[in-house]
Amino acid sequence: MAASIREKQTVALKRMLNFNVPPVKNSTGEPVWKVLIYDRFGQDIISPLLSVKELRDMGITLHLLLHSDRDPIPDVPAIYFVMPTEENVDRLCQDLRNQLYESYYLNFISAISRSKLEDIANAALGASAVTQVAKVFDQYLNFITLEDDMFVLCNQNKELVSYRAINRPDITDTEMETIMDTIVDSLFCFFVTLGAIPIIRCSRGTAAEMVAVKLDKKLRENLRDARNSLFTGDTLGAGQFSFQRPLLVLVDRNIDLATPLHHTWTYQALVHDVLDFHLNRVILEESSGLESSPAGARPKKKNKKSYDLTAADKFWQKHKGSPFPEVAESVQQELESYRAQEDEVKRLKSIMGLEGEDEGAISMLSDNTAKLTSAVSSLPELLEKKRLIDLHTNVATAVLEHIKTRKLDVYFECEEKIMSKSTLDKSLLDMISDPDAGTAEDKMRLFLIYYISSVQLPSEADLEQYKKALTDAGCNLNPLNYIKQWKAFAKMASTPATYGNSAAKSLGLFSRVMNTGSQFVMEGVKNLVLKQQNLPVTRILDNLMEMKSNPETDEYRYFDPKMLRGSDSSIPRNKNPFQEAIVFVVGGGNYIEYQNLIDYIKGKQGKHVLYGCSELFNAAQFLKQLSQLGLK
Repeated sequence: MAASIREKQTVALKRMLNFNVPPVKNSTGEPVWKVLIYDRFGQDIISPLLSVKELRDMGITLHLLLHSDRDPIPDVPAIYFVMPTEENVDRLCQDLRNQLYESYYLNFISAISRSKLEDIANAALGASAVTQVAKVFDQYLNFITLEDDMFVLCNQNKELVSYRAINRPDITDTEMETIMDTIVDSLFCFFVTLGAIPIIRCSRGTAAEMVAVKLDKKLRENLRDARNSLFTGDTLGAGQFSFQRPLLVLVDRNIDLATPLHHTWTYQALVHDVLDFHLNRVILEESSGLESSPAGARPKKKNKKSYDLTAADKFWQKHKGSPFPEVAESVQQELESYRAQEDEVKRLKSIMGLEGEDEGAISMLSDNTAKLTSAVSSLPELLEKKRLIDLHTNVATAVLEHIKTRKLDVYFECEEKIMSKSTLDKSLLDMISDPDAGTAEDKMRLFLIYYISSVQLPSEADLEQYKKALTDAGCNLNPLNYIKQWKAFAKMASTPATYGNSAAKSLGLFSRVMNTGSQFVMEGVKNLVLKQQNLPVTRILDNLMEMKSNPETDEYRYFDPKMLRGSDSSIPRNKNPFQEAIVFVVGGGNYIEYQNLIDYIKGKQGKHVLYGCSELFNAAQFLKQLSQLGLK
């Protein structure tokens, strides 16, 4: 991929902020000053990609939420970036009537319907503001890019497309249709922005299949409508895909429920698991006093600090996939190299100060002046380095606190052993009963992974014993109720279950999928060495991308929206391995799978993979959803 999805979406946003004209690189003039009005959806799309400074450079002096109280600024153009919802359109019409701005550039995140456009037109007529509505655009940007190779569908209202929403036992067909349409709309926007028509593969009898069918239909209809097609020559990124199309693999969360619950050992996944990490921003609570308050007392008011972990942060880019001990070591090294540079600047300053008095020292000065000049010019770089070191020291320390107090390394190792079917050092029951090891949530996660991965389910008596231990540890047993039902469905042989649960076929493979977890080398908390093992999602991608034959994926359906007649087949027409692939998990994803895919593709020369999911949850959030499902 010549340009990453992050670059493409950023370019699209910058074009929009420049009144939908591509920005000219070397124009020296001042930008046109303007205001940006967005809704929460627009805010979530822009914030991971453009900083306030970048917005200002583009001439955005003010960015406001659509539904906040805004004062009229009559001599400024306004750029709107909002979802075409009923209340947004109403508010927009109200703005026109109140004549808030000089001109209006309306950009809809997703395509707006004819009827809503007519509402806006009527309001503009009524307010005699027709001439002021300069442009109306559908931007097709309804997805959030978090990394060069990772995107998520939405952050607002994500419970509408969550795992729980899709797997509710009492879901009606119309509700399911709505969820699928929402997902498809975002995926469609993603491919418009990417500028490519994918070849789609999906597992049968799952929510992923419904998404595939609808997406295929939507892409097909758009290609047929030659006049309005969004995939015409000029939008296709000047033919960088001319010879090779990307593969889209749609998988259902139900093929692997253990990974989202798994404790992890890489930096980014740990930050997401134990801290409040959201749309690339981590929020840390700083404890004010060191002395611990008694258990019953109200905790002191904590200061919250937020840090952005972005593409510009070189340390983050380099180490987000590294095992935690390695990260801690690297922070230390960075700190030492920074101190050495700082000392050098101090030393030069003192030399300059001392030797400036003496006439004879002038000759020595010239050499030192050159040194000092270079030292001073490297100051901004040094300060930035210092900022990053401080940031990662704080974040890593916070993560380490959790690892130590909750014994996360022990959990991680134990779960890896369970998933790879090796023998445990101490029994599961001991670990659940150990009051010092982890929170109730950690114990529940451990037990669920054991339950999901076990070929032979524990006997009733054993289960009761586990349940008692879990209850004593303060666990809520609802998630287990749901996983039990889910596991029972997996056993019902050939008859595929209804929509809410994946077909039994894909679940039957689960035990086989699981026994290749990773092996661990363990010496204290100090160093756990990761062994690269492909998780189920990565293995499915590998089979489909490399065109390997495998019982797991041979059944996968094949769609090619460019074919005139859609045929229901699992037989790929294209026999060549793919260079580009997009893996999309319907029902939610996590950083563990993302990292696993990235590690896998590193070994493949010239290949690229993107990871997307309908929502991004950590284990705690996923457990909560399982718990709600287990209530019913």
